[in-house]
Amino acid sequence: MASKDRTTGTPDTPDTPDTPDTPDTPDTGAPRTTVGTVLALWRFPVKSMLGEKLDFVEVTRRGILGDRAYALIDTATGKAVSAKNVKQFPQMLECRVRFIGEPSWQTDIRTETPPVEIALPNGTFVRSDDPKADAVLSRFFGRDVHLAAASPEQSAGSSLLVESGLSPQPVQGAFVDCAPISLLTTSTLRHLNQLQPKSRFDERRFRMNAIVDTTSSGFVENQWVGRTFETSGGVRLQVVLADPRCVMTTLPQQDLPRDSDILRTLAKHNRMTVAGGKYPCAGVYAIVESSGILRTGDTVRLL
Repeated sequence: MASKDRTTGTPDTPDTPDTPDTPDTPDTGAPRTTVGTVLALWRFPVKSMLGEKLDFVEVTRRGILGDRAYALIDTATGKAVSAKNVKQFPQMLECRVRFIGEPSWQTDIRTETPPVEIALPNGTFVRSDDPKADAVLSRFFGRDVHLAAASPEQSAGSSLLVESGLSPQPVQGAFVDCAPISLLTTSTLRHLNQLQPKSRFDERRFRMNAIVDTTSSGFVENQWVGRTFETSGGVRLQVVLADPRCVMTTLPQQDLPRDSDILRTLAKHNRMTVAGGKYPCAGVYAIVESSGILRTGDTVRLL
């Protein structure tokens, strides 16, 4: 199934396949409170590179199909490369990525991740299925790296959930930092821009999967932790913890300048307890209770 990329104009492929079999969460009859609508959806095919802004995405128990499906691996350390390692990998957030063919349950991302094309800031294009891809990427970054597709056994970032007293949902097939889905509200972005008007608290800085348009004031999603989030399209998520932020939010990307006040403002105004520690937070993490298609414009309700 294809999602139309509104940034690159990648065309849709026809027909939406059936959602993979996933047990639905029973309707408990609990009252639903409408809190907003889905304003934007993002998928990041390669960890720490620029994302794709989409009109709709397929959500499975493991999160958004294709999200963080690849990562650069530093051969010297064996670890996935992060843009926050600015000294060694200063240009990660200048790399654009798109899938060559959409990840779907027809191709089954568990066994065959579709290739991606990476546009490097020097004008070079490289595909993940090119035998010379690793050499091209290593030459560009000045370090020995290889591009890896997350294996079915890949399970990352569950330690925060364990330390928070939660049972982790295995995040297989993706290089995610914690839980499968991340959410941020426009209320939080507005509030931050009011607190620090000289900075630009743009959604791109936070690399979230879904931006929810909300009318309330303040850090609205802080109150969602422990609640269930449901969309008019039938996707149901359990919000499990606040999203701790790091230096990546301050880094330059596209037309956004480097700005250390982004993280300073969060540290001053929204420090949350996560896994026994206090962290500057913006947005929340969620695990998937019921899969389906998530679209911009979907109504968002809390149970």
